[in-house]
Amino acid sequence: MAVNPSIVTRDVDKLAAKTGNVYESVFIVSQRAKQVAVKTKEELTQKLAEFASNIDNLEEIFENREQIEISRFYERQPKPTSIALDEFSEEKVEYRWKDEE
Repeated sequence: MAVNPSIVTRDVDKLAAKTGNVYESVFIVSQRAKQVAVKTKEELTQKLAEFASNIDNLEEIFENREQIEISRFYERQPKPTSIALDEFSEEKVEYRWKDEE
């Protein structure tokens, strides 16, 4: 049986050690993952916009090889949550909490 390489077991204690609370750590990682996802989506949309046509006729739509390759490149990239978890564990993510008044 093949093992899915995208499934990685994480040590929750190590994740919680950075903030003292596992829920805070997960929240920080999730916010960073959202940022990564938005940035990646913007890049992909910008690159695919170059191939957009103004024609709405289905008969005239054709496959563009470069467009397919760009899409495949982004599909092969690691998921935003994996990137965010790696950045958090390597202490590359800066975070701060608003002061309670």
